Amino acid sequence: MSTPASTPASTPALDLTRRVPPLGSFNPTLLRIELMRMLRNRRTVVFTLVLPVVLLLSVGNQRDWRQPIGSGNVAAYLMVSMGLYGAALTAAATGSMVALERATGWSRQLRLTPLNPVAYILTKALVALTMGALALVAVNIVGKLQGHAQMPGGIWISCLVVTLFCTLTFAALGVFAGYIVPGENVMQILGPGLAILSFLGGLFIPLSQYNQIVRDIAYWTPMYGVAQVARAPLTHDLPWYAVVNAVAWFALFVAGAAWRMSKDTARV
Repeated sequence: MSTPASTPASTPALDLTRRVPPLGSFNPTLLRIELMRMLRNRRTVVFTLVLPVVLLLSVGNQRDWRQPIGSGNVAAYLMVSMGLYGAALTAAATGSMVALERATGWSRQLRLTPLNPVAYILTKALVALTMGALALVAVNIVGKLQGHAQMPGGIWISCLVVTLFCTLTFAALGVFAGYIVPGENVMQILGPGLAILSFLGGLFIPLSQYNQIVRDIAYWTPMYGVAQVARAPLTHDLPWYAVVNAVAWFALFVAGAAWRMSKDTARV
């Protein structure tokens, strides 16, 4: 009498659910790769270290640099301003490298991964923050060696740290611009644009020397708020509307960059 054939074990069902990694797929490996890529670019390193120092040397020998401002003097005020400009320009240029990634189709490949747009922008912002920190350190070292800038050590460090975090606004701006402007044109727009914003923000010339119409326009520009925040430890003057300005522009640039990345599915 034949025995019945044994019933094969049931095959477990495959789970085809797409699992998104925690933190939107943000990870230190991606951050390290992005940072090393920037540091291998000699032009970027020279641009980061040389330009801000040249700007400081060109404006840091004013006749009234001894005049007191807050807890320091005019030379310290100019050093913080030039550090902010150099770090902002460097951070924006670093963030705008996304335009080259779009040109090579890399951003389209990223859209096929679980990488969240906010996590990607955060990675770009941290790389830009690092490059901006190099510019700030270079400016502060030269400012210290010059001997003109005078302010207490605690305030000096506070200005350095606050200015560094203020550059996140322009890192987000660089990423945003990289998504809406072709790669070969992005810095041709960002460079002059940031220079104009710096004039309106009072980095090169105090706003008190402008007429009322220009001052009214300046209060709404992105550089005004972050400049006031960066110099607040020195000047002890931080209007509430300057804080609102800085927070609002940062949120706007981050939201714009995240939105453009989420829509960027075509090769440029």
